[in-house]
Amino acid sequence: MFKSANLETSANDSLRSVSTLQASEQLSSKKGSDLGEYDPLTQADSEDETEDDDLVLNYPRNGLNPAVADLRGEEELDEEEELREGAGHEVGPGRSQGGAAEEKAARVRGAMRSAAFLLPLSCAALLVLLCAFLIPCPQGALLQMQWERELGDTAGVTSPPIALWDVDGDGLEDVLIAVTNISNDSQPMSAQSKELSVWALGGGGGQMLWRKSLREPLISVQCGLQTGSSDPLHSSACVLISSGHMIAINASTGWTLWTTAVGHVVSHAVLLPDLQGDAFPDLLIATLPEDKVSDLALVLISGRSGALIGRPVNFNLTAQGKLIGPLLHETQTGAYYVMFGLGTVEAVSLSLIYSRATGQTAASRVRLKDPTWERLRKSNSSSLIHISSVSDPVDFLLSLVVGSCQRLRNLDGVSALNCSRSDWIVLSNSSRRLSVLRASDTRPIWSLSLASIHTCPAAGHFNDDGVPDLLVHQSANGVRKVQIMDGARGRSLWEAEFVCPRLAVEDSSVLTASGQSVFLFWAGDPLAQPQNVSKVAEPVLRKLFLLHPNYPTILLELSSTTDTVLSAAVSYQAQQKDASYISVSSRPSSGRALGAQVLQTLSLRAAAADARILRLTDADKPSSFQLRKFFRRLAFRQVQQQTPDLHNHTLILSL
Repeated sequence: MFKSANLETSANDSLRSVSTLQASEQLSSKKGSDLGEYDPLTQADSEDETEDDDLVLNYPRNGLNPAVADLRGEEELDEEEELREGAGHEVGPGRSQGGAAEEKAARVRGAMRSAAFLLPLSCAALLVLLCAFLIPCPQGALLQMQWERELGDTAGVTSPPIALWDVDGDGLEDVLIAVTNISNDSQPMSAQSKELSVWALGGGGGQMLWRKSLREPLISVQCGLQTGSSDPLHSSACVLISSGHMIAINASTGWTLWTTAVGHVVSHAVLLPDLQGDAFPDLLIATLPEDKVSDLALVLISGRSGALIGRPVNFNLTAQGKLIGPLLHETQTGAYYVMFGLGTVEAVSLSLIYSRATGQTAASRVRLKDPTWERLRKSNSSSLIHISSVSDPVDFLLSLVVGSCQRLRNLDGVSALNCSRSDWIVLSNSSRRLSVLRASDTRPIWSLSLASIHTCPAAGHFNDDGVPDLLVHQSANGVRKVQIMDGARGRSLWEAEFVCPRLAVEDSSVLTASGQSVFLFWAGDPLAQPQNVSKVAEPVLRKLFLLHPNYPTILLELSSTTDTVLSAAVSYQAQQKDASYISVSSRPSSGRALGAQVLQTLSLRAAAADARILRLTDADKPSSFQLRKFFRRLAFRQVQQQTPDLHNHTLILSL
């Protein structure tokens, strides 16, 4: 019985061992198959053979044997489950809420880590986009907007012909100017040898682009004539006009395209619409023999080849005065008239000029005539329309437009269109009156008496009525009175008196980004009180002043010089939102009988930021800081190339 009990005990132990082994085998199969299957029956037989493998597989983990680590891990998991169950029985739902709070905090920490990573990355990407798309790339080397260059010799105070045009394709207007070099200047003028040429100087530093020698002195340099080339650098030409010839040259290289002998030329070239149907605009000039026995003639010239179109057209002009024009005017109906004269202003239809020159009928577009202008003809037998009276001699005929098209007279279609559709300014020397006339019927709108005026007015926008206002100056007894006249009503908008600078340089206006114009003029020191003395001493320094409509009691002194300024022009730099004041001066040279011709450019933004501030009144407002801040932000832009037909006026100035 004792033995049977022992046998049952042994059998039960054997069953337990087998159950334990089966459970171990199932556990090892669940944990993974990376270490192979666990067979307890063969484990004892292979102990000696796997000692080396155990050394490799059972490497320590954190200083522990893998088996021990697994057992401890299982024990720790069991203890954590027991603790959770015990805590659950003791605490209840509060512990579950704490676990949820910890999980929420963990999620918040994860979100914060993600945000901390993505935020700098987003900022870096935004910075790259800003640098790539918003910041403009530099265009080549740094431009030198203020420079000076000595060109040649000058005798007297004759202004050399000058033109502004982009000849090298860099987006900046370059300077083309006639240059005279005189050898043996100590000899009489008849024995002196002159070297005549035209120079093209870069607008960004004054470097020489090209130089062309000439045989005759120039009376005009005009650029922008279409050549028909598809290459942008060779698509425009410049026309050089001397007393006997017209020369068309490539604007980029200075190479001659064509030359025409047209007699004694006395005017600049006028751009006309296509008269021959060759898709090229044509030209018109005025000729007058040196003896002035023959009548003034208008000559048509092909813009493509330079050949004469027909023959010169003579007009019986009895007046003997200063040459007026010629200028092209397009009426509201689209009819073309040429305005010209000798001391008077006459108008003639372009179709009539073409018919008399060629004996043929002009194209349909050129044949148009304006009924209102045709009714101004006093006689059907006369081909001329009289704009001004013979008893009131005229000195100048100008376009009433804001910009430089009437001064530079470029031959591109945009500039010609801007001038041909504008109003007109007429300067006379007899009645000394300033009048505004309607171009439709030439009737006066307002008139104003003025003293002696030696230069042409400058048109700009001083007020906001849309009509160009006029900057005029009158000189008498050593005092120069500068005024801005309202172009719509003829009343004075601004005036001041200065010491007369003894200069006859045309004033300028420059359009700002706000639509207003700043006005530039040369004068001496301002006079606080009106001067009644008969003579004011001539100033040593000539000063260039800038007037802005927003601050009528403030003047900026941009520059001062002892040189004799001969001519001036304004060039725009669109990318820099700046404008340059270009002047040609005669500078005395020590030890030489003749002075030197000097070309200078002045950046208006840089000059305005560092200019001397002059107050015309005793008021201390605005402060100097406010003024500096305002003028540092000043930006300039080019004039719109379309003139609205809202104010169809003609301006006549009688001196």
